Amino acid sequence: MMENKNHTFNIDRDFILVGLFSSFQASLVLVSCVFVIFIMSVTENALMILLIRGDSRLHTPMYFLLSHLSFMDILHISNIVPKMMANFLSGSRTISFMGCSFQLFLSLILLGSECLLLAAMSYDRYAAICYPLRYPVLMKDAVSRLMAAGCWLVGTVNSIVHTIIVMHLPFCDSRVIDHYFCEFPALLKLSCVDTSRYERGVDVSAIIFLLIPFSMISVSYVQILHTVFQMKSSEAQKKSLSTCSFHMVVVLMYYGPFIFTYMTPRPYHTPGLDKFLAVFYTILTPTLNPIIYSFRNKDVLAAVKNVLQIF
Repeated sequence: MMENKNHTFNIDRDFILVGLFSSFQASLVLVSCVFVIFIMSVTENALMILLIRGDSRLHTPMYFLLSHLSFMDILHISNIVPKMMANFLSGSRTISFMGCSFQLFLSLILLGSECLLLAAMSYDRYAAICYPLRYPVLMKDAVSRLMAAGCWLVGTVNSIVHTIIVMHLPFCDSRVIDHYFCEFPALLKLSCVDTSRYERGVDVSAIIFLLIPFSMISVSYVQILHTVFQMKSSEAQKKSLSTCSFHMVVVLMYYGPFIFTYMTPRPYHTPGLDKFLAVFYTILTPTLNPIIYSFRNKDVLAAVKNVLQIF
């Protein structure tokens, strides 16, 4: 443990974000790409929410949960990318203590809630495909609302606890965060005290928000595939297999990097690797989710056509 003189709780001191890119020339191209992805993500997810709210054919539990996923994705990418771009364009890499606290708080809410929501969505598909006759009872409106509210509530409580603990740690004089946003493992590295006991508590949260939901999703899709292979229609099999495979790709892109970042020992981490993996669950999946989960669906495409006919 370091000397007390190197500890500071001063909330007036800013943190410094190293950022995602190194050289300026490469950064200019990559930042432009990130900006395009950001606009695409916000537009796709906002359109998805408007379509679900405006078309009565989409007033089902599946699309209700999808609307929450789209809202989470808008908030998540908007919590990170605008600040990253503002720092790059201004040449400043600072973020205030309160700004960092809020970014961490919102990021943890959305990451945790989305993990639980993806599990709820997989259960919805499991119920629809494996128990189609009982689906209206298993996933009635009250159940889907309770699922969505539970995801937000549990994610928020978890975020409050971890944000308070992390932001009350004594940080060393160097407040350089080797990341492009205030991510919780990167902040722990700045602490001047032993955080091993707290990190054991983090492992419990990781089991609740990562391993259990990922296991539920995996089991759900195994059961779905088992049901699909028993179908007599080859066309129905191909359609279901295509949908399931795309869904699993997105799930793996989200949970895989997330599990590595939050559940592997520190010696396996490097700043470059952590930033690369974080891109998947902070920038790429918010853009891919509406495409994979929604815009490949005939009901959504029909709703889009109706909107275009109006104009």
